[in-house]
Amino acid sequence: MPKIILASASPRRQELLNQINVRHLVQIVDIDETPLFNESPTDYVQRLAAEKAAACVQQFNSQLPILAADTTVVLGDHIMGKPQNQNEALAMLRQLSGNTHQVFTAIALFGRIHHHALSVTEVTFKPLSEAEILAYWHSGEPLDKAGSYAIQGVGSLFIERINGSFSGVMGLPLFETAQLLAREGIELLA
Repeated sequence: MPKIILASASPRRQELLNQINVRHLVQIVDIDETPLFNESPTDYVQRLAAEKAAACVQQFNSQLPILAADTTVVLGDHIMGKPQNQNEALAMLRQLSGNTHQVFTAIALFGRIHHHALSVTEVTFKPLSEAEILAYWHSGEPLDKAGSYAIQGVGSLFIERINGSFSGVMGLPLFETAQLLAREGIELLA
């Protein structure tokens, strides 16, 4: 029996929930992910996580708690979403090269009451050569990833260090997720 509904199509979020033995059903919701004018990265990811959970509540009549998340890569105050094409992906990777950026992941759990959490992780990239950037693009990995990289994949070769949550950079911070699930009475180690 599933314990929750995951309002996400992300295979990485599904993998992370499986890793901590949280049985779940996947319900995909489609919302507009365009940042609002002057919206901060923190407000942006928290709004999207809450909107995904709320959309799932409206679309699927379920008694199970609904978990939704949103992850974005931020350099300075610039939100880097998923690239739409090769040019966007290459531009993002060039900007991240040799710099430290932040990865914001917000989670929303709608159950008996609504719970929210935010994970912020600093990620430092080594300086990348143009050949590395192009080879990485041709690996196919950057296309559906915020900031054009995957920490759990080949993109890890570019990361000098992280300060924060590895699973948060993947898309679902497990520490914060476990805390929210416990507040809903969902035991992970029982």
